[in-house]
Amino acid sequence: MSDARSFPSPHSYRNRVGRLLWALVWHMLFRPSPRPFHPWRCWLLRLFGAKVEQGAHPYPSARIWAPWNLTMGEGSCLGDHVDCYAVDRVTLEPYATISQYTFLCTASHDYTVGEMPVITAPIRVGRRAWVAADVFIGPGVTIGEGAVVGARASVFRNVDPWTVVGGNPARIIKKYELQQEEP
Repeated sequence: MSDARSFPSPHSYRNRVGRLLWALVWHMLFRPSPRPFHPWRCWLLRLFGAKVEQGAHPYPSARIWAPWNLTMGEGSCLGDHVDCYAVDRVTLEPYATISQYTFLCTASHDYTVGEMPVITAPIRVGRRAWVAADVFIGPGVTIGEGAVVGARASVFRNVDPWTVVGGNPARIIKKYELQQEEP
């Protein structure tokens, strides 16, 4: 005999209906929009409660679980096929770049409790930080200003500003300073 049990959703009725409506809009209006139509996709995100500043670049294949938990600063980018699992807040500060196939994961389960309840924590990506391709960012992680997360890294702890990290789990590769451009 199986011991499989069903537990009620931790998400409110309003949350579930909002996500259903968003899924319909994503499939019919967001996803099929032409690549350069960033303002259109920003408008759709704002319609669902996202805080999106001018010049943000959400690409059409980026998936956002709950737009009302997303903040995109000026010039920030959610690249192709990014999975933004925004059960909790996801904040991209100005000019933060999230490259293709990255997974921003704000939720997990507490495996130490029998019912394995959902636990959440926000993700923040600092100003001018770059998260390269196919990276996993775990719940509660802050990527500091100007930090670089190398391709395919898995990040479970905060990354200091102006630091390059890579690997699984991500480790410091080097610290750097922003070079000033010649006039």
